[in-house]
Amino acid sequence: MQCYIYASRRKPDTYLWLAERDGFGVLPESLRSMLGELRFALELRLDAQRRLPREDTAQVLAHLHEQGWHLQLPPEGALTGASHPAYGATLVDAPPRD
Repeated sequence: MQCYIYASRRKPDTYLWLAERDGFGVLPESLRSMLGELRFALELRLDAQRRLPREDTAQVLAHLHEQGWHLQLPPEGALTGASHPAYGATLVDAPPRD
């Protein structure tokens, strides 16, 4: 199956896979709003034998066949503001401002 992959400009490391090039009409409006502007990233031929580095090929194919799209989110544990070790830490005696 030929598929088309778009990168979200608003959400880093978030990719939208489509069964049809520029076939954004199949997306729920809430998803379109969340992703913001999309940039075409890649076109590839996907079949059950192809191994993907971060996604389950069977699941991607199932989503593309059933709904026409698949959402690839950043890997768990990716460095984000909320998961950064310093998040929530208190500042240590910052010098007073003049």
